[in-house]
Amino acid sequence: MKQVKTILTAKDSGERLSDKGITSLPQRTAREVADIELDPNITYQNIIGFGGAFTESAAYTLSRVSKEKRAQVIKSYFDPVEGLGYSIGRVHIHSCDFALGNYTYVEDNDTELGTFDISHDHQWVLPLIKDAMKVKGGEFTMLASPWSPPAWMKTNGEMNNGGQLKEEYRDVWARYYTKFIKAYRQEGVPIWGISVQNEPAAVQTWDSCIYSAEDERDFVKNHLGPVMHQEGLADVNIIIWDHNRDIIVERASVILSDPEAAKYVWGTGVHWYVSEEFENVGKVHDLFPDKHLLFTEGCQEGGVKLGEWFTGERYGRNIIGDLTNWTEGYLDWNIVLDEMGGPNHVGNYCDAPIIADTKTDTIHYNSSFYYIGHFSKYIAPGAVRIGNHSKVDNLLSIAFQNPDGSIAVIMMNESDQTQKATIGLGEGLLEAELQPHSIATYIISE
Repeated sequence: MKQVKTILTAKDSGERLSDKGITSLPQRTAREVADIELDPNITYQNIIGFGGAFTESAAYTLSRVSKEKRAQVIKSYFDPVEGLGYSIGRVHIHSCDFALGNYTYVEDNDTELGTFDISHDHQWVLPLIKDAMKVKGGEFTMLASPWSPPAWMKTNGEMNNGGQLKEEYRDVWARYYTKFIKAYRQEGVPIWGISVQNEPAAVQTWDSCIYSAEDERDFVKNHLGPVMHQEGLADVNIIIWDHNRDIIVERASVILSDPEAAKYVWGTGVHWYVSEEFENVGKVHDLFPDKHLLFTEGCQEGGVKLGEWFTGERYGRNIIGDLTNWTEGYLDWNIVLDEMGGPNHVGNYCDAPIIADTKTDTIHYNSSFYYIGHFSKYIAPGAVRIGNHSKVDNLLSIAFQNPDGSIAVIMMNESDQTQKATIGLGEGLLEAELQPHSIATYIISE
């Protein structure tokens, strides 16, 4: 007899990743058809994991609260049992907007990269990653992304406000990535993958650099890919785009249609800003089924939204939408920010699942923290998405089979009314009832 464990988060209640206990999975009668039929024989992508970004802002914020509160936040995310079980991470290659200012790892005009030194990261970022690894009990699947080359390598002579990589520095910049990967490796922090450029189609007031699709293709094909191989780093995955869904199909098509570029590329990274055109993500898979998809960044813009519920629902809706379209993992942006939604060196304040008030030494958990947890705690790395045939319009749902054989079903109700649905698995039929603005995870096991 199969059993069902229910975990619930609901807006107008105290339910926050609440364990509602275990019940037996009822048997269905001969002619009973479920609203949502699960089919483990139909399989899609394997899941790499869930996680967030170790930005300098997050690490610095945690250095400004008490040791006890810092440890609490690390445990909340990275403990595999008591926390959200984060297994993947992201780190920026020198500065990004969520850093205390512009900085690089080399002296100006050092084309030999002889002055390359990551000691800046020893102050806050690396200690946070290493403490998180201790709590996790091992390494992360870590993505590293650059926001801008050093100012002297760029056409506009500054790290901010867009600009482009100068042609004569393409090999130097490619070697910069390999220096970073090797330096982090020496620190005991392996880098699983790199993206070519964070948000290459946006001129930002912060660290940014513009690549056309052809620029990115040629940089990967003629510089980054070959240099990574020359430096013995062919095992480190290269991710293109690392930007929004709106033009992901066009961008991926230009690069991945070129066999000489595509041979170096693991897959395409996606952000959630601008639109929720999840179908575009699926189109990239349909066009290039041998390549992978990873959600590399998303956050709630516009400063701290303490206690708001729509932020959690945005995470839930986007995670389900992208995972339904072949995405293999989900990386939130800053794991923690301060009471302003920073620090951010150009005032681009945002929200985070955890806000640490550095003035009162208080830790606030936003709805987004719990919504992410409904996935990250119960979908293990190596899980596979399975058939999930739904006839229900007012509930979002998705299902996975974990490596231990258990099946995790996540259902979400964004409406103002209680919604009911039956879930069918083999001879079993579960009756689910979701409160208004709630999310539930059902774990079905022997």
